[in-house]
Amino acid sequence: MLRLIDLTLARGSVPLIERATLTINPGRKVGIVGANGAGKSTLFAALRGLLTAERGDIAMPNGWVIAHVAQETPPSEMTALEYALDGDVELRNIEIALAAETDTPNADAAKHGEILAHLYEQMEHVGGYAAPSRAAELLAGLGFENEMQSRAVATFSGGWRMRLNLAQALMCRSDLLLLDEPTNHLDLDAVMWIEDWLSRYPGTLLVITHDRDFIDRVSDQILFFDTSNPKAPAKLKLYTGNYSSFEDQRTVELSVQQGAFEKQQRTIKHLESFITRFKAKATKAAQAQSRVKALEKLERISAAHVDSPFTFGFKKPEGEPRQLLKFADVSLGYDDNNILTDVNFSLLPNSRIGLLGKNGAGKSTLVKAIAGELSERTGERIEGQHLKIAYFAQHQLEQLRNDESALWHLDQLDKMLSETRGYPRAREQEQRNFLGGFDFRGDRVTEKVGVFSGGERARLVLALLVYERPNLLLLDEPTNHLDMEMRQALTLALQDYEGALVVVAHDRHILRACCDELWLVADGTVKPFDGDLDDYRDWLREQRVKPAKVKAAKPAKVALEATAKVVPKQEDKRVDAEERQRLTTARRPMQKRIDSIEKELAKFTATRDTLDAWLASELAYAAEEASSLGDKTRQRGELAAKIALLEEEWMQKQEEMQWVR
Repeated sequence: MLRLIDLTLARGSVPLIERATLTINPGRKVGIVGANGAGKSTLFAALRGLLTAERGDIAMPNGWVIAHVAQETPPSEMTALEYALDGDVELRNIEIALAAETDTPNADAAKHGEILAHLYEQMEHVGGYAAPSRAAELLAGLGFENEMQSRAVATFSGGWRMRLNLAQALMCRSDLLLLDEPTNHLDLDAVMWIEDWLSRYPGTLLVITHDRDFIDRVSDQILFFDTSNPKAPAKLKLYTGNYSSFEDQRTVELSVQQGAFEKQQRTIKHLESFITRFKAKATKAAQAQSRVKALEKLERISAAHVDSPFTFGFKKPEGEPRQLLKFADVSLGYDDNNILTDVNFSLLPNSRIGLLGKNGAGKSTLVKAIAGELSERTGERIEGQHLKIAYFAQHQLEQLRNDESALWHLDQLDKMLSETRGYPRAREQEQRNFLGGFDFRGDRVTEKVGVFSGGERARLVLALLVYERPNLLLLDEPTNHLDMEMRQALTLALQDYEGALVVVAHDRHILRACCDELWLVADGTVKPFDGDLDDYRDWLREQRVKPAKVKAAKPAKVALEATAKVVPKQEDKRVDAEERQRLTTARRPMQKRIDSIEKELAKFTATRDTLDAWLASELAYAAEEASSLGDKTRQRGELAAKIALLEEEWMQKQEEMQWVR
């Protein structure tokens, strides 16, 4: 097991974690959440032995292999496949030993044979013969087509190199896997694939992520970095269940904390009133002094708060055209290659569209064309009157002026809007207030953008887009580098946004909450997708196994057609009956477990509802119920965790039933 024992960590002179004690059992999958700068990455550095604790210790079993995603990828002529294979260090060591013994055999022939036999036995034990296919499967899941797997590492861009580092970490047969924002450089397809992979990972997983759907699906515990007290380092709290369960438990805790805070404030007010009234009165001086000491010793409870530092929204777009944009028989591509053909659609003022499709299918190409950054090769683009497009893409973060401030960027945009659209110029204080809604406050608005983090740069670009008051908003992976609070604030703002929206995102929470339609970009076309994101997950799985099924189907179909004329009807019925019996037998254990889960869920849900009713009543917070409140709150949290795990298992069993053929 992994244990933190009275652990205190600091970066420089700044303490980030103080006296943390907790235990994580082997095989648990722990999602780590908390504000940026709370110390999550610092904990990872300590686990890897890169940072010495100020106090306390980290204990884990001897010999545990730790895997993590490297932040740098050295340029190399090594192929992507070979680079991924480097993640299995034990395999590479065996290969080196084999090469050495083969090139320079031991002088003793018997000893030479013994060494080779031992090495080949080790090779088989670590699955070395299947390692190339395992690495190819990892790379394919992360979006690397066959041709890409044989390309040199040096030919890949930064985002693809981060995927290679991720593949290398997953290739390692580790006991402890540390993933820090693994979804940042992935598209939705790869995110869904890695979720499935992590569900089968046998080791202990610690993952830092701001993707709530991802953390919901992969975690069975949540480690929360509580920074609600800004004057103190983070407190670490471990919760059982996934992120949704954590939110339920945290809500109950905050409710209880707020009640205790209000009660303590009444006590403090009473003590202070007594001290003020009687501290100068001789007969009451001793009592007043006693209350002063009691007040000094009182351990203060902080007010419970979940306030977001982000407060922004889109202003109503100007003009209400009946149609914003139309593409008629458009083809798009680069150089001599067509990426998309026969693209036909109309964007209306109320259109809210999420784009789905595999990496490289043409989603970003389509968004660029809608934005007007890519010209159509054939066909016609028809713009509506008063069309105002705002476009967010990762490359725009690099176009910010590093030597200028956030306030300068906003002022330049304000000046341009005044000159081109006739908007009145905003005063500096109005501009500062606007930037404050994106958590740029005080001196931060005048600091140079060059010192901003990736998340701050993304927030600034989003702020500039919001300021433009567009009636067509294009977002291509807007949530990269954004923390959970900012993602939620953006989601709420998009829900209230009155213009048209087209979004590409691996964050399914935004897609579900903000999009009314899903379009599938695949096979060189763009068409509406008939289904939701769960259906899209199924579609992706079918696409992965499709080639194998097609190859296997051809000879079976030929054989069936050759014998169809001679098989009697009774034989057909017998075959059908046997097939039904086979399916029933194969599905029986799954159905039995599903029935058992449903009975357990019914029991736990009833108990949870009873507890919820009690916790919502005034009786729960009466003085005489103080001892029961904590127990029942804890019981409610444990029930929520059990229900979440059972519901996840129920979904998995239902999915397994569908795939039995």
